[in-house]
Amino acid sequence: MVVMARVPRPERPDLVFEEEDLPYEEEIMRNQFSVKCWLRYIEFKQGAPKPRLNQLYERALKLLPCSYKLWYRYLKARRAQVKHRCVTDPAYEDVNNCHERAFVFMHKMPRLWLDYCQFLMDQGRVTHTRRTFDRALRALPITQHSRIWPLYLRFLRSHPLPETAVRGYRRFLKLSPESAEEYIEYLKSSDRLDEAAQRLATVVNDERFVSKAGKSNYQNPDKVQSLNVDAIIRGGLTRFTDQLGKLWCSLADYYIRSGHFEKARDVYEEAVRTVMTVRDFTQVFDSYAQFEESMIAAKMETASELGHDVDLELRLARFEQLISRRPLLLNSVLLRQNPHHVHEWHKRVALHQGRPREIINTYTEAVQTVDPFKATGKPHTLWVAFAKFYEDNGQLDDARVILEKATKVNFKQVDDLASVWCQCGELELRHENYDEALKLLRKATALPARRAEYFDGSEPVQNRVYKSLKVWSMLADLEESLGTFQSTKAVYDRILDLRIATPQIVINYAMFLEEHKYFEESFKAYERGISLFKWPNVSDIWSTYLTKFIARYGGRKLERARDLFEQALDGCPPKYAKTLYLLYAQLEEEWGLARHAMAVYDRATRAVEPAQQYDMFNIYIKRAAEIYGVTHTRGIYQKAIEVPATSDLVLSDEHAREMCLRFADMECKLGEIDRARAIYSFCSQICDPRTTGAFWQTWKDFEVRHGNEDTIREMLRIRRSVQATYNTQVNFMASQMLKVSGSATGTEVRLEQQSVPAAVFGSLKED
Repeated sequence: MVVMARVPRPERPDLVFEEEDLPYEEEIMRNQFSVKCWLRYIEFKQGAPKPRLNQLYERALKLLPCSYKLWYRYLKARRAQVKHRCVTDPAYEDVNNCHERAFVFMHKMPRLWLDYCQFLMDQGRVTHTRRTFDRALRALPITQHSRIWPLYLRFLRSHPLPETAVRGYRRFLKLSPESAEEYIEYLKSSDRLDEAAQRLATVVNDERFVSKAGKSNYQNPDKVQSLNVDAIIRGGLTRFTDQLGKLWCSLADYYIRSGHFEKARDVYEEAVRTVMTVRDFTQVFDSYAQFEESMIAAKMETASELGHDVDLELRLARFEQLISRRPLLLNSVLLRQNPHHVHEWHKRVALHQGRPREIINTYTEAVQTVDPFKATGKPHTLWVAFAKFYEDNGQLDDARVILEKATKVNFKQVDDLASVWCQCGELELRHENYDEALKLLRKATALPARRAEYFDGSEPVQNRVYKSLKVWSMLADLEESLGTFQSTKAVYDRILDLRIATPQIVINYAMFLEEHKYFEESFKAYERGISLFKWPNVSDIWSTYLTKFIARYGGRKLERARDLFEQALDGCPPKYAKTLYLLYAQLEEEWGLARHAMAVYDRATRAVEPAQQYDMFNIYIKRAAEIYGVTHTRGIYQKAIEVPATSDLVLSDEHAREMCLRFADMECKLGEIDRARAIYSFCSQICDPRTTGAFWQTWKDFEVRHGNEDTIREMLRIRRSVQATYNTQVNFMASQMLKVSGSATGTEVRLEQQSVPAAVFGSLKED
């Protein structure tokens, strides 16, 4: 049930209506409770005197006291009427009373409260304004308090009443705790640092606090006097690891401002030894260097008055030492990020150049720290460089001890351990201890008690190094240089037995046997190598084997050589067939039969890659002409140019055209004009007149020299037929490109086609 209160009407003159008002008055009499009717009437009377307009509003509100639209417009009009008057004018009090009457019905409307509070703020009535704000907060639901507080806080900050403002902010933080930063800034501006520090500590320790300014908890003021700043910032160091540089600098700056310079220096030293990123290190180091520079500058100002100062020299020396330590400190940061980075350890050793004790300590720390399974780089290089350092300083026994310890390290890769064993051997070789080098490598390649496969990661590398080709290769080289024939042969045989040889190892073994006149043994070595590899890896072995065999026996063991060639060609990829076929044909030409050589060349033309067939045919034709004569090449030419659909050959059109021209030229030289003409006719089927003008010009020249009117007419007929065939076969894009490129020459071609027969016929008639 809504209780309608009576709106008191101030004293006013009697109502006076004008003639223009009558329609609106009549409408009001008919619909006196219609807000729209009253608003139309009020809108019409906007230009009337202020008392008349106010009287109309009062009449409307007497009937409709709960209309927000009427009250909002009325109050806005009343405030506008006194806007340019002095705040002491009694009219202001009338407007205030009007607002108070409105809140009897409109106390739930925040817009009216805000307008009233702003109106009171403009009047400068502090206490009345504060109490009105409090009334508004009590009257409105809590969901609408967020609309009142911004203006309320602005009012509190606008007057030098810190106690009132602090109490207001405390009430506001209960509603909006995320606005604590704003409160802290106000406390700092009003010089209430103790409470600001307490609030700041509360914010820093609150895990759920989210800054409205986008800050993280570490970005807060450090001007705190009543709290343990060191404990607060160090607590932040453990929580905000992505901002260590700024926090360390803040802690050092706190001690600098407090006058504890030595404590600040200790903080900087601790920071550069603990930060984990280059960014943080750069921030701390730059701040540290700036601090030292400022201390030197301050000391120089006082020293200029007192003369020579030992403390100044001490500070200069300290600053120079700090600058010189920067590369080493930066290297320490990178090693703290990844203590298993081998390259950074080598760089650290280089930074200690000229200080043997520091180098030894660094190498010792490196080999103890780096885990081979986590290492970035090759961890064995640390051991090798450590031993090389002792060797360069003449301490061979210590170098041997280092390398011996390295051979017992469980590296991740077998190649690392193999490199260490090779370095052991090279150390002894550099000092001419040849027997000791052989002994070490033989020890490295000895069979372990527990054998394992080379790539078996579950076994330690010490059980797998006996299959390392690097160690075996070095042992084979040493045996060739220092050992006996039997010991070297045993090493190579062992490599082949372990099936770790490469084609080059096989060739080296065979060459070694050949140097010692063990030819059959060398051929057996080739055979063993061939059994280990497949194509294409066996290509070099076969080429060397066949060359050496032919050079050794020539034609004395022709059948065996043929068997070897057949074995090599069995399964040979086309890419590698050309060399073997040429070598095979050369064997037959020099020691065998010519027809066998021709058969080999014929097989070669079908066995090589398509790109090599043209070259192979040229060789075949050349050799056939030299051995049997030119007439014997007819069959070869025919095989080369026959249609791919009925042949195994896949000569390109260009190569087939070239072959036809050569074939026809040969027949022409032999006087076989009809044969040559037939070849030209056959070749014309793959010659587009638009792109192969050279062929048709050659045929035309041939007919001019050797033909007659009928043959020339037949040539032109064939040309038109081929032209029509290609017009239907080529794709549209190609034809369009040819039209564009040949538009300028098309007329010349047609004129030439018309003029050539006449010229030829004329020459024939003259003849």
